[in-house]
Amino acid sequence: MRSKKALVLILLCAMFSFACRYIVLPEGIDLASQDSQGWSAVATNIQSGDSGLRIDLTIRNDTSDWSAMAAVPDKPALLSVNGNTSNCATVFISSGGHRLAPGFQMRGYISGTKAEPVTQSLYVECEGARLDAGAKLVIDYVYFTGQFNYYEPEANKSTGKLEVDLDALVADLTYPVATPVEGLLQSPDATITAINDVVLTLATVERTPEGLRFGWKTANQGAYPSYVHIGNPPVIGADGIIYGLYEVPDLASVPITPSGGEAEWATEVSAPQDVADLIVLLSVESGKQRLYANYAIELSGY
Repeated sequence: MRSKKALVLILLCAMFSFACRYIVLPEGIDLASQDSQGWSAVATNIQSGDSGLRIDLTIRNDTSDWSAMAAVPDKPALLSVNGNTSNCATVFISSGGHRLAPGFQMRGYISGTKAEPVTQSLYVECEGARLDAGAKLVIDYVYFTGQFNYYEPEANKSTGKLEVDLDALVADLTYPVATPVEGLLQSPDATITAINDVVLTLATVERTPEGLRFGWKTANQGAYPSYVHIGNPPVIGADGIIYGLYEVPDLASVPITPSGGEAEWATEVSAPQDVADLIVLLSVESGKQRLYANYAIELSGY
């Protein structure tokens, strides 16, 4: 039976070869062999006052794949204390639209607009609530794993619950890598094969007064000119904040890479000068148009 299934799969790939080439992962990584545990969260600080509780949170990607997540819109979190539950209506829990690498954790992202960006911390507010021993917080969320497909933005969608023990505050977290994944982090000079086998490299990295400027380069050995969309890649560093307003990657214009030729362009991202251990969260158009594979590029000395 197994051999028959394998034969059917081979025949399907032969007949529809375009459908069997689209899953692109950095070399040496086998995420499919690992078990997904969804996302998890820990409380890092709790402020208690007359108005209630504010609970600061860090979320971690335990899906064993690149993933974006967000609390279910307009659904309150639940605070459970001594068998009693109450609603927490203010819930800011999200990866900000970005796909975060497996094993990474974060505590905030950039929201607002390009003209007026805002640093959004991750937290929940429980109006009128008190903090007693044994308190727990439960947050319903949705998440998406794997590559981003513009034509199927909700592909690989799952649901889960974040269950946070409020007796166990964690204040000494290391960002952004919580659990290292062997082979995940790419060096700045790594070559990445993009759509139509065009090769993408990060040619230059420059600190600017506002943040970082990246110089990108593509080389096309194919017979036809090609675009390689990467958007405006964000970064995450030792403070656990994703810097760079989320947008669909193909909204940013890129030059065409001619057949047998090269193309160069630059992207910029705003980030504080004192944030260290920066990692680029890069989405690269791969396999087919508007399908994006994900890469983490580790920056040294910036």
